[in-house]
Amino acid sequence: AGGSFVEAGLQQINVRALGQMKTVADIRKTMLKTQNGASIRVGDIATVTQGPKIRLGQIGKAFLRTDGKVDDNSDVVEGIVLLRKGADSDATLVSIHDKVDELNNHILPAGVKIMPFLDRSNLVHYTTHTVLHNLTEGIVLVAVILFVFLGNIRGAFIVALTIPFSLLFASICLNLNGIPANLLSLGALDFGMVVEGAVVMVENIIRYLAHQDTGSGRHSGSTLEKIRAAAHEVQRPVFFSIAIIITAYVPIFTLQRVEGRLFKPMAWTVAFALLGSLIFSMLIAPVISSISFGKKVTEWRNPLMTAITDGYRVSLKKAIQFRWITIAIAGGALAASAYLLLSGVIGSEFLPHLDEGAVWVRGTLAPSTGPTEGARVMNQARVLLASFPEVTQVVSQVGRPDDGTDIAGFFNTEYFVDLKPKEQWRPVFHQDKEALIASMDEMLEKIPGALWNFSQPIADNMEEAVSGVKGQLAIKIYGDDLKTLEGKGDEIVNVMKTIPGIADLGLFRVIGQPNLEFTVDRDQAARYGLNVADVQDAIETAVGGKAVSQVLQGEQRYDVVVRYQTPYRNTKEAIENIRLLAPSGERVSLAQLCTIKVLDGASEIYREGNSRYVAIKYSVPVRDLGSTVEEAIDRVGKQVKLPEGYHIDWAGEYESQKRSQRRLLLVLPLTILVICMILYTMFKSFKWVVLILGNVAMAPIGGLLALWITGTHFSVSSGVGFLALFGVAVQTGVIMLEYINQLRARGHTIRDAAVEGSVLRLRPIMMTMLVASVGLLPAALSRGIGSDSQRPFAIVIVGGLIAALILGIYLLPTLYVWVAGQNDVLAPPDAHSEEPS
Repeated sequence: AGGSFVEAGLQQINVRALGQMKTVADIRKTMLKTQNGASIRVGDIATVTQGPKIRLGQIGKAFLRTDGKVDDNSDVVEGIVLLRKGADSDATLVSIHDKVDELNNHILPAGVKIMPFLDRSNLVHYTTHTVLHNLTEGIVLVAVILFVFLGNIRGAFIVALTIPFSLLFASICLNLNGIPANLLSLGALDFGMVVEGAVVMVENIIRYLAHQDTGSGRHSGSTLEKIRAAAHEVQRPVFFSIAIIITAYVPIFTLQRVEGRLFKPMAWTVAFALLGSLIFSMLIAPVISSISFGKKVTEWRNPLMTAITDGYRVSLKKAIQFRWITIAIAGGALAASAYLLLSGVIGSEFLPHLDEGAVWVRGTLAPSTGPTEGARVMNQARVLLASFPEVTQVVSQVGRPDDGTDIAGFFNTEYFVDLKPKEQWRPVFHQDKEALIASMDEMLEKIPGALWNFSQPIADNMEEAVSGVKGQLAIKIYGDDLKTLEGKGDEIVNVMKTIPGIADLGLFRVIGQPNLEFTVDRDQAARYGLNVADVQDAIETAVGGKAVSQVLQGEQRYDVVVRYQTPYRNTKEAIENIRLLAPSGERVSLAQLCTIKVLDGASEIYREGNSRYVAIKYSVPVRDLGSTVEEAIDRVGKQVKLPEGYHIDWAGEYESQKRSQRRLLLVLPLTILVICMILYTMFKSFKWVVLILGNVAMAPIGGLLALWITGTHFSVSSGVGFLALFGVAVQTGVIMLEYINQLRARGHTIRDAAVEGSVLRLRPIMMTMLVASVGLLPAALSRGIGSDSQRPFAIVIVGGLIAALILGIYLLPTLYVWVAGQNDVLAPPDAHSEEPS
């Protein structure tokens, strides 16, 4: 309070009257009333002390010392830094590290330090190392194949230049559009696929320049004229084939929610890289070739390639001669693909789980568990987990934080278990994380009364964000009555126990918390001139404590809380005896105003979609997700009958898997239609479109067999691999069919054109298919941290391209001879095109 005045007309002076409480002594001296000349102060009727808020949770930390003993601290302070939505994670992590160094070195007092225990940059480092290692090996393998097949080091170097050019082009486009590169973006970038257009272009240029002039004039002239003719001959198939590969990625842009956020950046990265490779192949590669190559180019005759070509010519003639056998083999491969896809032999899941190099353990106790018991279980489990030599540290938490961002009580305990590199694990686990988790679970099961669940730090947050339930997968039972919901939940749990592959099964119970309920008698309250709010305020203040003011010390604020002393609020009888002052001056106890009962009530109530629900959490660590959940849905539907108005929702990863499958099934036919339109634009004939699509149908058998042999489940990642495989397989058919038609236009017979065109295009086709598959071979074989997400994608492409190469180079010429007519309208022969050598 105050005012101001002007002194001698010169300056204005403010007048302030300060009465804020600053210390505990100020609160004690605060006067309440004066009676008979004596002042009654707060300190006369209350004990005034400075103390903590009511404890809502506790953090502990433990680690295994070099002498084999566990160094345990049951009470530490934890802080969590959250990234703002849309912020750059890399820049934020660097800034956090700088700020932590500043706090530790200049601001915090001696003996106090901030020690990070879960640093996202560590995972970024490991995954980046894995991806770059795979990319480096892929680039080296691609370069070796280019040199072996082209037989010309300058030609191989020109093709290899496509890789840095495409990467630079994609980086610029991503930066202009504000799209960040991530693990999937870099891991799914197949450099073999990127160089395919340049392979076809440079291979044809080398063949033109190395070809001897036979007097026909088709390959005579200067080096520039030959390069121009060679580029003109393959520009159409190169352009359309890369356009088709880009189109094959269109379904990825329609994915939603989690899968959309993961795979859309990957699709943009690949699309921009392929666009860069198209520009390089069509415009830059011929220019560099004109500078690098002289008028005469010596082409190294690879004896292995010569033998392969001669053998292919003979076997292709046999395949065309006995075309029914060839078509029958192709039909068998197609039937095998359908069987593997529809029979459930391969299995399915939503997304492969990224190995984060750590374990997140959750223990759920009874809803009525208090602070003492919750902390005891947490301390015991933390020491057990820290006793594993494979563990570097364990950070445990029980209850919830002070900021209100979590509603869990002391019945919820969670543990961050950081692991050493797998190379340092004991041989008994064979570097198998599931075996280590099984051993941990066996140890924790010795603690009675707890349900244990195992996940990973990032995965646990994602799973809870997706389903709202603390578990990988969840079943939600919706209805009105909580006891009925829990009863049906127990029935479902009993059914789920009998299903192979189900683990970490448990019902989140909401009933079981003892409640002391005071039901206000409105008539009695009115008799004394009191209302319901007065009674509720008295109970809140006496039992829970009520903030009535604040003490300010600089920027710090402390609540002044009024609460009854422990003996007057820690029993039912004591609370019943709490008195209220009526307007008439009477003192009335709560027992006179309320009906008091001890009931078994709810600790917390979950709501979603304007309805109550109870949740059942479970996981599927070994068996595939799709068949396991579908079996569970079938059994629960048959054995558990719900009352009217109640229903079940199968949430978590299974829900996401079904959503992504529905989206792909909707968009995939439209994408195929667009590809058919592109093919028709190129060939002006539906016959050739169907011929190429029939040839493409051979590719899935290799991808599905690769998944089955490696024990990899079908997921969104492998589905994206099939999209890329579809585009590359179409490219192969386009290259072969285009040249066969060119030979037909020059007057060759159908059979000769099919055989000679296929033989002449064998080398570029083998190169494009091999570099595309070998470029992803390191990713398909990798087991490092960060490889899990890209491995299914790579496995599908490697296996599918090998199958497409083996089957496609025989099936397409055979089908061509079968369906081609003598009167097919073909493009006139190009003036610069050469006769087959």
